Amino acid sequence: MWDCCKPACAEPSIAKLDPPVESCEADGVTRTDPLGVSGCEGGRYVVYLYRSTLVVNSTFALGYSGASFADGGGLDSSLCCACFLLEYSGTLGKKFVVQVINEGSDYSQNQFDLVFPGGGVGLMDTGCTRQWGAPVGGWGEQYGGVTSEEECSELPEELQEYCLFRWQFLEDVSNENITFTQVKCPDELTAHTGCIRDE
Repeated sequence: MWDCCKPACAEPSIAKLDPPVESCEADGVTRTDPLGVSGCEGGRYVVYLYRSTLVVNSTFALGYSGASFADGGGLDSSLCCACFLLEYSGTLGKKFVVQVINEGSDYSQNQFDLVFPGGGVGLMDTGCTRQWGAPVGGWGEQYGGVTSEEECSELPEELQEYCLFRWQFLEDVSNENITFTQVKCPDELTAHTGCIRDE
């Protein structure tokens, strides 16, 4: 998912970390005061670099995620900025280490929602329109995003490469069952978010 809005873990009252995940101005680069309102309300946005997914090899990658661990949806805020190794079951056989930067009040329990452009905007459907001029409801379907590699060309040029991640690494697998284990965050992820848990 990529809703362009300020991530939940960038809100000090939610993340309860110093510093929380960084957020930015509409340019996607200029870092801002963590107390600013979300881009869904015309304020702060997700940092452009969080679009990044680092493919290490054909079966292992690093990136960012929203997550829900609580019964009935929602983020356990004590896990903001924590990292998890996601291991995909079935035939995909991929491993993906993600840092949790967002919540998911519309998710089910124990669900991760990978953060990359073109993956749908979900519940917050105005941020990408405000920041990038995207169609209302984002690019493609509001839940699910673009439906082909070719549709990635509808995104701003800066985001297109990361939209392709869904097909080039994840092979367009949707809602795959996973097992997950909390792990130490790689420097490659915390360097962008600025958020590091003591543990």
